[in-house]
Amino acid sequence: MSEPSRRLLLLRHSKAEHVFGKADHERELTDRGHADARAIGEWLAAQGIEPDLVICSTATRTRQTWASAQEGGARADATAFEKGIYHGGVRAVMTAAQEADPDLTTLLVVGHEPTMSAATEILTEGAGAAAALAASDRGFPTSGLAVLAVDGPWARLAQGGATLEEFVVGRG
Repeated sequence: MSEPSRRLLLLRHSKAEHVFGKADHERELTDRGHADARAIGEWLAAQGIEPDLVICSTATRTRQTWASAQEGGARADATAFEKGIYHGGVRAVMTAAQEADPDLTTLLVVGHEPTMSAATEILTEGAGAAAALAASDRGFPTSGLAVLAVDGPWARLAQGGATLEEFVVGRG
């Protein structure tokens, strides 16, 4: 019996404020950030993509990004907030996915740059749909979402173990 197909979605948080003296972890979304996150939620709902699990950084702006995406229609079975996604880089993203329940088929990670673009690059090694690759080559802006198809079980997720199916940017 073959493994079920899996998807890993990597979402960069939406546009956040820059306030002198405010801790980075506590930065909030701007009005545009909320609108852009709602647009990503609308896109996810329109595509019928409903993650089994959202793994979200504990930063305020990532939590607000997911909340606003839900206002736009995004749905998930469960959400986990992990501090490691805030500061742990690509290794933290990969570990979170590798440790996911093997029965889950769709994971969404809400995180930061440069981690989201680096994880996309490392996991796909340039493999995927031409249009998605061209879009991601232009950068990974706020509200950018990479949709990766993953080969094999989560526990064996490794460099080159995915292909980029879609790359979209939410703009509200």
